[in-house]
Amino acid sequence: MGITEENQEELNGFQLYLDELEGITSCSEAENTELAKEAANGSAEAKKRLIEGNLKNALAMIREYLNKGLPAGDLVQEANMALVMAVEELGTAESVLDFNEYLKERVTEALKAAVADQETEHKIEEKMLARVKVLEEVSKSMADQLGREATVEELAERMQMTVEEVKDIMKQTLDAMTVTGEYDQSLKDAPLEK
Repeated sequence: MGITEENQEELNGFQLYLDELEGITSCSEAENTELAKEAANGSAEAKKRLIEGNLKNALAMIREYLNKGLPAGDLVQEANMALVMAVEELGTAESVLDFNEYLKERVTEALKAAVADQETEHKIEEKMLARVKVLEEVSKSMADQLGREATVEELAERMQMTVEEVKDIMKQTLDAMTVTGEYDQSLKDAPLEK
């Protein structure tokens, strides 16, 4: 299984990001504590340095979430957004005194949520694909029986669904075909009306 062009572009972008991080000095624990105090008091410079100085820490936290359904670039983005939010929401004594632990909690929460959302989305897609397959099978069977295409109402009755549910499945199928290019290609291949 080779690397696709899309995967190669992602790898190139990820490598570029890693190269950019090389030029940024990470914050020490003492620097984090001092900057967190200043950031909590509203210092924009402290916030900026705290974010930049912890980008590598946020990146290191994505390792255990790799290969769990989200591309590395998405994980990096989630971790970085959690870092920014953690810095912006500094203010409690606890978050200031142990910024490293506070950051770890925030990034871990964000990564777990992103992976869970992806899993949920994947399950919904699988369920939808199963419904589409059933609709296709019922539609074909009814067309053979009736000698014509079944109406939406007839399909709904046979599938014990509402007309709206059947229409929703049809719409999602059409949307998916448009995204994958199947529908677009069939339109391109259709003869033009004169």
